[in-house]
Amino acid sequence: MAQNVRRWMTDDVLAVRELARSFFTDEAVPRRAEWERRGGVEKDFWRKAGSLGLLGASVPERYGGGGGTLAHDLVIFQEQVGVGEHGFGNSMHSGVVAQYIEQYGTPEQKLRWLPGMCSGDLVGALALTEPDAGSDLRGIRTTAVRGHDGYRVDGSKMFITNGSSADLIVTAVRTDPGAGTRGMSLLVVEADRTPGLRRGRRLAKLGQHTSDTAPLYFQDALVPAGNLLGREGAGFLMLMRQLPRERLIIAAEAVAAARRAVDVTLDRAREAGLFAQQHVRFEIARCATQARVAESFLDDCVEQALNGELDTATASMAKIWCTETTGHIIDRCLDALGETAAHDPEFPLVRMRDDLRVQRIYGGTNEVMLEMVASSL
Repeated sequence: MAQNVRRWMTDDVLAVRELARSFFTDEAVPRRAEWERRGGVEKDFWRKAGSLGLLGASVPERYGGGGGTLAHDLVIFQEQVGVGEHGFGNSMHSGVVAQYIEQYGTPEQKLRWLPGMCSGDLVGALALTEPDAGSDLRGIRTTAVRGHDGYRVDGSKMFITNGSSADLIVTAVRTDPGAGTRGMSLLVVEADRTPGLRRGRRLAKLGQHTSDTAPLYFQDALVPAGNLLGREGAGFLMLMRQLPRERLIIAAEAVAAARRAVDVTLDRAREAGLFAQQHVRFEIARCATQARVAESFLDDCVEQALNGELDTATASMAKIWCTETTGHIIDRCLDALGETAAHDPEFPLVRMRDDLRVQRIYGGTNEVMLEMVASSL
């Protein structure tokens, strides 16, 4: 499918898209096998991406960023998916963690952390999920007790993207366990300066083998009081305000994957002589149509977000529709190609099937998204 110029893609956004496409094609694709063996991306790659302005593209220039908008971030994330690299954790680093610091950090915190994130010297992670708290953040049990020397943090976090390599970890904790959602706060944990923080081993997963995913364990971990983001007790509110952005990013990545799935299927069908069969042509045509519809819905959501109008329900709809549509497209494309593709673990569609299944789970499961949509009706 041709990559159309969307209404929200200004000339400078298109320039960033071209740069990102070239970078990921030249630098990420050749390293994929190496990253799969080590279970993550090396720091050198982060720094190389940072030197080109592909980290923190929407962070203000005074903090070392590109001074762009969400649109600049999205085209970078989409081009990464467009070459089939689903593990490099930049969408979490730049699209989520940097935004928490930029939106809620003090001027001193921003100057302290954002330049390093934009250069790739500091890698960011968001630690929300726990053994007993996934999509429902109200179940978080990790505690942070304020003392004269800072916060003492106890608890554990699971399935953390960039978990074993992150330098900065925005961590959801309970500073007042008896206050419900009003007792939740966000701390920025500086991994190398936090005694009592232990990282678990990198996890083996169904897909996204190039993604560094690991658990984190806090045992009387000391975090300075100056690392509190925003005010104490405002953590849940900050999370609710930022999660629509994360879900829109997931939807955008899903759309890029849907587009790639159609392209890969069309190329293989023509090479194998399958496109001459009417039912194969029709399957690909249906998938191309579904991908275009998803892209149109995404465009509308992106424009709302750029105008500050994207609400939680609409962002949830976007995550539901785009991720489920992409999963459906990949399945139908595999069916259309049959044995020419389905039994080859290295075939792009097979990798996409395994890598992208988690999109319907992380960022809040699609079932939770349905609850949010239903509550808005």
